[in-house]
Amino acid sequence: MTSHPQELRAAVRVWARRFVKHETLTGYFLISPALFLLMVLLAYPFFLAVSISLTDRVLGAPGTFVGADNFIKLLRDPIFRETAQNSFIYTISTVSLKLALGVILAMLLNQEFRFRNMVRGLILLPWIVPTSLSVLTWLWMFDSLFSVINYILLGLGVISRKISWLGDPFWAMVSVIIVNTWRGLPFFAISILAGLMTIPRELYEAAEVDGAWWFRKFWHITLPLLQPVIAVIVLFSTIWTFADFQIVYILTHGGPINATQIFSTMAYDVAMVAGRIGEGATISLFLFPILLVVIIFMMRYLRRA
Repeated sequence: MTSHPQELRAAVRVWARRFVKHETLTGYFLISPALFLLMVLLAYPFFLAVSISLTDRVLGAPGTFVGADNFIKLLRDPIFRETAQNSFIYTISTVSLKLALGVILAMLLNQEFRFRNMVRGLILLPWIVPTSLSVLTWLWMFDSLFSVINYILLGLGVISRKISWLGDPFWAMVSVIIVNTWRGLPFFAISILAGLMTIPRELYEAAEVDGAWWFRKFWHITLPLLQPVIAVIVLFSTIWTFADFQIVYILTHGGPINATQIFSTMAYDVAMVAGRIGEGATISLFLFPILLVVIIFMMRYLRRA
């Protein structure tokens, strides 16, 4: 009589071990397609780029191993240093503008007004339209001879002469920042709007009872509760903007005089135009430690939150 419960417990333990083992194998089986895609689409190209960056490979020739010579050569190159500076200016400016304007636009879209749902849908148009098509439209709007922006500004008396939007180094950077901000603003606005809709209305009503005005409600209620959403969209936008290519290349090709040259456009010019594949891969890899630091910082912040 005493051995029967012990045998039953032993059988249960054996069954549980088999079940856990079976569940583990099932879990690995279910995630294997995603792991395969990650290995094929991410891991293999990354390690291939690392191996190419350590050679002096050019188009049509395998090249020889040169170690870190490509990295040292780039760090001594004044054009590359200017490119790195442009990349940070471009990314920080556009992400900051998209965040500020996205919060304002999301709060406006969160109000009650007629045709609100239709307006929310129309806001997504810059995000939905193919990048090349929308940027070509902006290219016409910035044209030195037929710029509709210059025509409007001259008509309003804001400027006294035409601005060379894409021919002047300063205005060329302003132009690509404007286009990137315009295209990425819907992503920020809709994401922040989704976060706003999850904030309980009772918190604002309690603040109104205490006599809080709109800025205090925004600072002490809205902004703290939106921090996880803001952290995620800023992380994604930073990665996308650092790796942006189409907007800058279609508008300016990195010019004038490398004023808008960023990592992706310089890597393309060096690798695909000049044919120096090894140096092009090296330029692309300079993004990796920057983005890795950004990702680690944001993920630690999100876990802490």
